[in-house]
Amino acid sequence: MTVDELAVMDGSLCILQIRGERPFKSKKYDLTKHPNYKYITDFDPNSRFDVERHLSTELTLEGGDIYAIFDDSEPNYQ
Repeated sequence: MTVDELAVMDGSLCILQIRGERPFKSKKYDLTKHPNYKYITDFDPNSRFDVERHLSTELTLEGGDIYAIFDDSEPNYQ
């Protein structure tokens, strides 16, 4: 298809490109009809994964535990 043909292509169609196959036209799939649609954040924003919460660098030390502290500010070549 030319760029002009793509620009006026029916909105209910898409171009699929799968590795090893030639690109082809296909009807778009209505995601809201999928049985697992209720598990994505478009349906329920509360199911969003909070990356910041799981990548926190804050360390909470507990009393009575033993910790090893390493100083890596200077290279230790021996």
